[in-house]
Amino acid sequence: MYGDIGTSPLYALRESFHPDHGVVVDERALLGVLSLIFWSLVIVISIKYLMFVLRADQQGEGGILVLTALISTKNPARRRRFMILVGLFGTALLYGDGMITPAISVLSAVEGLEIAAPSLEPYVLWIAAVILVALFVLQQRGTAAVGRLFGPVMVVWFAVIGLLGLLSIFDHPDVLRALSPAYALAFFGDHGFSGFLVLGSVFLVVTGGEALYADMGHFGRRPIRVAWFGLVLPALLLNYLGQGALVLDDPAAVENPFYLLAPDSLRIPLILLATMAAVIASQALISGAFSLAMQSSLLGYLPRLRVQHTSALARGQVYVPTINWALMAACVTLVFGFGSSSNLAAAYGVAVTATMAITTMLFAVVARDTWNWPRWGVAAMTLMFLTIDVAFLGANLFKIPAGGWFPLVVAAVVFTAMTTWKTGKRLVGERLREGDIPLQAFVNSLEAHPPRRVPGTAVYLYRRPFSAPPILITNLRLHGVLHEHVILLNVEVEDVPRVHPRKALEVHHLGRGITQAILHVGYQQQPDVPRALEADATELRYHPLDSYYFLGRDTILVTGRPGMAPWRERMFAVMSRNTRNAASYFGIPAARAVEVGLQVEL
Repeated sequence: MYGDIGTSPLYALRESFHPDHGVVVDERALLGVLSLIFWSLVIVISIKYLMFVLRADQQGEGGILVLTALISTKNPARRRRFMILVGLFGTALLYGDGMITPAISVLSAVEGLEIAAPSLEPYVLWIAAVILVALFVLQQRGTAAVGRLFGPVMVVWFAVIGLLGLLSIFDHPDVLRALSPAYALAFFGDHGFSGFLVLGSVFLVVTGGEALYADMGHFGRRPIRVAWFGLVLPALLLNYLGQGALVLDDPAAVENPFYLLAPDSLRIPLILLATMAAVIASQALISGAFSLAMQSSLLGYLPRLRVQHTSALARGQVYVPTINWALMAACVTLVFGFGSSSNLAAAYGVAVTATMAITTMLFAVVARDTWNWPRWGVAAMTLMFLTIDVAFLGANLFKIPAGGWFPLVVAAVVFTAMTTWKTGKRLVGERLREGDIPLQAFVNSLEAHPPRRVPGTAVYLYRRPFSAPPILITNLRLHGVLHEHVILLNVEVEDVPRVHPRKALEVHHLGRGITQAILHVGYQQQPDVPRALEADATELRYHPLDSYYFLGRDTILVTGRPGMAPWRERMFAVMSRNTRNAASYFGIPAARAVEVGLQVEL
């Protein structure tokens, strides 16, 4: 959880004095930057996220999609739709962040070899790439086994970096003056616009805030706060101040103050420890991307994806092959494309700052409209947090020409794909609804013209409850027969993470051997249709070995009908052709699945 924030000392202070900023390393400037780092950690992480944002949860789960789901339905439809789109764009931005975080974390750790073993400098990029490839290849095995090492390794990491910083502070205790906010204010007065640009690098110390919120469901609010105030925050502050004390003594050390804190004999062990911490930081972002993709798919913003649950005990441990290989290709490309962690840092931050600003706005809407907090209190809180978010965002916008465009392009592509899929599915539903036959009318027609019934149970999966599925009508017209028992199943994804098994299945008997069943699942639950039906097998007269499942497969025809732009319709058609097979997605045995093709004009 704290891997991303915890590995920022590898590069944050160094990048704050990057030559491009034009800030000379002197005592007053150094104390100013350290003061900005201190107050950023306190205000953004300790106050904003741990005291306020973590309150916004659903069944203990957090993240920007959860925050979006909490927006009250009492809001006007147009306003709620706009806020949902804003939340979706924030979600899309996290994918760009998820590509850069593993690359910059691992590369900055391995770059310590340039100091400890200069002869290995030509191989740094290749070593980082090999580590990243190995990390992604191992994802399919799950994180349960190596996950047992994550906690102890990170405890050792924070203890070591805190101790290194403390020893340096003993040599130059004057650095503690940086805790005064006066130095942060004086820094802007001394350096003007250049000081404002430095905020883009200072922001690197808080880049794990969104991951912290998204991972809340794995640990809970209280353990997160205890770990932060009891270990993580003290260790980070000691290390940043220790780096500052080292640079006060030797300004040239600003080229890599983290590794220069350690004695020569301990640098190789420190590099190994930093690499393990960087891998853990990367794992947190990768796992978050998997969970985000699964949630987006279940909520209807992405096509059906192949999701593998890698642990029988931990519900949050999933593996999504499509996302995994895409992230691996992007990370390795970024390592060789940018060539150094400094160049990657120039691209890092734009997406995260925008997401943090969106989180502040969504939290304000939830606090005011859902929780009914006083208007004046919400306004004051929003003003304070949004002022800081906008300042960080403004400074990071100047990184766009140097590579900051990359996460924005990724976010734009993901956002376009998500909104295109959602809109396309809505249009497909509207087109199919044009020929809808009310289910009760269909049942009544069976009394007037009873078909021949055959033994067994047929389960028809269809999106709209209480309407006769077109595949059922087509099957009946073509073959003139109907199974003895017919279950019309609709899977509804609710705006909650999980639905209790006892409340999952809603059953309505309509007569003539036809039953309407509605399966309710949360957006963090993978639907398993056979298992859900077996839970009420007696009432449904369902037996897995005596049942067949009928599913529709839509073939999208791009036409000139009103709907989406032609290029978006073609994009939706491509996504539809490549979506995961419905039978495997719903846990249906392939031998008992029957697909019926339907052509739909967009």
